[in-house]
Amino acid sequence: MAPVERHIEEALYRSAVELIERRYPTGWGGAAAMRLAGKDNGKHDGNNGSEALIITSVAIETPNAAASLCIEVGAMCEAMKLDRRVTHTICVVRDDEHAPFTVLSPCGICQERLRYWGDDVICAVSDNNQGEHPLFVPLRDLQPHHWTQVYPLAELEHYER
Repeated sequence: MAPVERHIEEALYRSAVELIERRYPTGWGGAAAMRLAGKDNGKHDGNNGSEALIITSVAIETPNAAASLCIEVGAMCEAMKLDRRVTHTICVVRDDEHAPFTVLSPCGICQERLRYWGDDVICAVSDNNQGEHPLFVPLRDLQPHHWTQVYPLAELEHYER
């Protein structure tokens, strides 16, 4: 793996863990972190705020579980608001402040949401090698037989820049 990719993945993991520790100092906690491409869609010259950035989110807490949303949704909405492409995503949880952090793969609904930015979004996935170096794979690897394969890209709702 390229050092740049590992740096991005480690920064995402740290961002999610730091948010959990800050937002949920005790008990259960969960957070997502997503990397957004620069406004120039990946060319990071650092001018005019075009550099890539990491955004985070937590799940909305509601008295009615049917009204709740996944941990990643807030970050996805922020990406939409900023008109930026999601390039990487991670979701981290822990059972309580004494438990280890665990990476959760995007659920099926979040996989559908992430496809808006393309099947090359890099996703952290649940595996037996948890810890500070989670496994990341392209979204297309999570659903190799996805239904969108039968349609031309021009016919699908997707991010265009």
